[in-house]
Amino acid sequence: MSSINQADFLKQGDDVKRYKEICSMDVPLNSPGLSEVSFQDFLGYLLPRVELQLALMFTVAQALHALFKRFSFPRNFSEILSGIILGKTLLGHLVGFDKHRLLFPDDDIILDTLIKLAFIFYMFLVGVKMDPSMVTKAGRKGWSIGLVAAVGPLILGSFIGSDKMLEYYLPIYRRPAVRAVIRIITLSPFPVIVALLIDLKIMNSELGRLALAAGLIVDMFYVCQNAVSTTFRIYTSDYGAPVISLTLIESIMIMVASVGCRLLFLKIIQWTPEGKPVKNYYISLICCGVIVGALACDNVGLPFNFAPFVIGLAVPSGPPLGSGIADRMDTFISGLLGPFILTYSATKMDLAVFFDFSFMYTILFVLGSITVGKLVFVFGTAMLNKMPVRDAVNLSIIMATQGLVQGALYESVYKLQSIDNETFTVVLLSILVMALAAHLSVGILYDYSRAYSGYQKRNVQHTPYNAELRVLACADRQDDAIAAVKLLEISSPTKESPIAIYALHLVELVGRATPVLINHGLGQKNAATTSRSHHLIDLFEKFGQQNIGVANVQVFTAMSLPKFMHHDICSLAFDKLVSLIIIPFHRKWSPQGKIVYDSNVQRTINRQVLEMSPCSVGILIDRRKIRVHESSMENEKDSLYHICVIFLGGADDREALAYAKRMMVNSLGTCLTVIRIVTGNAGQENQWDTILDTETLRDIKMQGAHQRNIEYREEKSKDGPETAMLINSMLENGDLDMIMVGRTHNENSPLLTGLTEWCDLPELGAIGDILAAADVSRPISVLVMQQQIVAKK
Repeated sequence: MSSINQADFLKQGDDVKRYKEICSMDVPLNSPGLSEVSFQDFLGYLLPRVELQLALMFTVAQALHALFKRFSFPRNFSEILSGIILGKTLLGHLVGFDKHRLLFPDDDIILDTLIKLAFIFYMFLVGVKMDPSMVTKAGRKGWSIGLVAAVGPLILGSFIGSDKMLEYYLPIYRRPAVRAVIRIITLSPFPVIVALLIDLKIMNSELGRLALAAGLIVDMFYVCQNAVSTTFRIYTSDYGAPVISLTLIESIMIMVASVGCRLLFLKIIQWTPEGKPVKNYYISLICCGVIVGALACDNVGLPFNFAPFVIGLAVPSGPPLGSGIADRMDTFISGLLGPFILTYSATKMDLAVFFDFSFMYTILFVLGSITVGKLVFVFGTAMLNKMPVRDAVNLSIIMATQGLVQGALYESVYKLQSIDNETFTVVLLSILVMALAAHLSVGILYDYSRAYSGYQKRNVQHTPYNAELRVLACADRQDDAIAAVKLLEISSPTKESPIAIYALHLVELVGRATPVLINHGLGQKNAATTSRSHHLIDLFEKFGQQNIGVANVQVFTAMSLPKFMHHDICSLAFDKLVSLIIIPFHRKWSPQGKIVYDSNVQRTINRQVLEMSPCSVGILIDRRKIRVHESSMENEKDSLYHICVIFLGGADDREALAYAKRMMVNSLGTCLTVIRIVTGNAGQENQWDTILDTETLRDIKMQGAHQRNIEYREEKSKDGPETAMLINSMLENGDLDMIMVGRTHNENSPLLTGLTEWCDLPELGAIGDILAAADVSRPISVLVMQQQIVAKK
């Protein structure tokens, strides 16, 4: 080798050594302990510092939450306040900024990575909990509120952030911060709405579902708007079409991968036995896919949380997979890692350092204007949709709230230096104030006793004859299932008037802590733990097979504590848009007419369902087993199934009559008798109810004129005792198989004088209490109807 080559070689070696010295550094991970090093040197080791950071953030946040939750303060308040205490504002000034930087350095890569990982799995869980089908169920009300909540603040923000406005009021170096704040404050992120509704325990209410649907529509709108604006910005840049094509191809690949994930998730559900949890290695495999998806997005220029969110959307909602993932990961992600996002962001605030107060007033004006705009836009749209004023106010507050997502976005633009520390401090304080105001105001204004109260009419009376009638039949015993199937058989489903049946087997939760809702139509393996449901499943599925094309049957099993079973019933009815819930009576009779079963638990469930139901409710009193003497059997006219509707007037009686009329459509094996009990004194009746009653009875009279199996007649009564005698005479009549009656009537009606005071079963009403009397010895079943209670406007 020549001398020149040797010199070049030695020179290259020196360059490599110098490069390694400059670009590489030994990272101290574990410390030898405080006994060998000082506390200041101890914080120079990465793992002990991270452990101390997490311990401090978690301990302070939990201690503050334990204190403030007594005053109904939200968790976000405690998380941000703990960041203020541990950050530059308090701890930084107490120990000095130089020492504070040792505990929370500005370039802490380890903690930044952990927070990023927490946000990845937080967005994945949000996708898991999100039900995309809610968009199709939102209806005109949900779509109008969602679109206005998206477009209104966007237009207002575009006006405030326009070049002309900013050029007139602000110097050029302040404009990017205002635009960044406007871009974030106009959002109404779905995860923030979910967190608020869960905190307030109204996620499954009508108001909560409407807010979720509107929030989902807002997020979809902003995704589409961002895609269009980003495409336009790239197209008009120097990179042009090649970059657009590459980004489009990458996005399509991620969407195709999500479809493949969906198919895999459905297979996992089929491999999981009914009532059993999803196996742990399936959950581990999904978590690995989430991390790989985030890495792929981060390396192709997409937001790192895009793939986790899409994978979460691909997970089928509800049990066993969606609920299983949420149950196993929610505590660790949402309860532990998630709160660190806001706390860590708040550690960078410094409330003691403000220089440009005029600009801070500008930021406050922008935040206040757009927030007020959100409130006005949503409230106005809700009122145009004829929502109750209180619910419209609550909905507008929910849609205008701020939370973790805004905090993460503000922190990201702060890292990019789009906003300075003063602006960052103000916007995080706005999150604290808005979260506190929203939580307290909605908690005060919302009526929790009407958790499932609806704004849409979901009852039998307003279901057209040519539309599908959706019925939820509940049963906890085989006898209840048989009685429900008999009632559905006489409902006479046809192709012109089909029926959808959702059968729910209520099973008391024993030997486990987590309630579960099993959908027996998912194709899962049968499990021995649910074998007691198989007989009920077979009964309803056999009915569906016998009525193919006119009856669609889905069977569920709800394993829950008795005190929560009414929530399972109401929630399933709400999800499936049911018009009628059929629940069994709490008493059963022997063939000799003696009471052999009396369940206080079932009675409590019935009363709670009547109070909270999102639709109409029917309590089915089954007396089929009672035997009658052969002499009395001779009095029966024929083999027709005889139904009688006792009509005193009111919404519940109209609902009972509407269901009876539906039974008579194209039915030849059933006959109907409508008995209207009237009194000579009509002055105390509600005039509007009287008009509706008259119109309803006019229809049944006209129908009876063309059908021989429909009869209408009137009986007179002057007071309650005479009304009771009339009803008892009907019960002694051997021709009837079922009596239908409304639950509630006008309390001032002379027909009920004295009956209300002696009512033993108020959940059945005065007339239903007489029909359910223990001394009735005839096999006459009773259906007591309550029409849906619609929220007052």
